[in-house]
Amino acid sequence: MKEKKTLKVTWVKSAIGYNKNQMKILEALGFKKLNQTRILPDNESIRGSLFHVKHLVEVVEQ
Repeated sequence: MKEKKTLKVTWVKSAIGYNKNQMKILEALGFKKLNQTRILPDNESIRGSLFHVKHLVEVVEQ
């Protein structure tokens, strides 16, 4: 059986001073507070969103 891959994403840097769209992307990914960690599915949609906020988050593949 094929395992579903996931990404462990931690929001590590504040979005203050960056484009407002980047904060909206973080909210869409489910983040509410700084230093929060979320387990997200590994797919193209999520990876595309993470690409736009890669300077604000830390990603670990699981």
